Amino acid sequence: MDNFQIQTAQNVTIDQNLANYFERAAAFLIDILILLAYLFLVSFIFPLLGGSSFAVGMVISLPLLLYHLVMELAMNGQSVGKAALKIRVVCLDGSKPKIGHYLIRWCLRLIDISITMGSVASLFILFGGKGQRLGDLAAKTTVISERNRVDFTQTIIMDVPENYQPKYPQVTIFNDEDMRQTKAIYMKAKHQREYHLINKLQQQLASKMDVDSSGQSIKFVETVLMDYNYYTQR
Repeated sequence: MDNFQIQTAQNVTIDQNLANYFERAAAFLIDILILLAYLFLVSFIFPLLGGSSFAVGMVISLPLLLYHLVMELAMNGQSVGKAALKIRVVCLDGSKPKIGHYLIRWCLRLIDISITMGSVASLFILFGGKGQRLGDLAAKTTVISERNRVDFTQTIIMDVPENYQPKYPQVTIFNDEDMRQTKAIYMKAKHQREYHLINKLQQQLASKMDVDSSGQSIKFVETVLMDYNYYTQR
């Protein structure tokens, strides 16, 4: 799975997993099946509503036209297909897209997917570098995968390399419960992209340890957790 780095509004750099081409294609196929099921259903209802009516036809066509836009707005960057594959639209800085971002992506679906049968989208996703189709490039968004997110908050155990060099011997002032809570807060905040919480966690840890807290908050917290494991596993 391809990775890329994003710089958050809190000046935190994190690695992010991109949704690969096959995940996006599978999500698209699921959405197509849903729309086909909708068409199959309305093919029976349409004659009862006056099949010759242009207005009725337009109303029935709206869900087909607006499906992706409405779903991504309502489901925080996901359609039903994306939710099934655990992928999501995000801005390049890791933040939640606004309605303008979704509108740009939706408008350019006409070129990316509809007119070109998905060939333009495929070329951009496969060779663009950040998993972006044309609509993503214009909207400054991409699609990430959340499939490999594993909940390790129930344990403080981390695999410490043999040649690991700890930085903060002061971590021994904490106990296992302190580190378990620290890791739980950190993992949840990182998963939900609430980087301001990680910044606060960094400040609290640094204050208790009486150490310099300058630098990136994610790296600092991860170093504290690793250092604790280093000293407690020896």
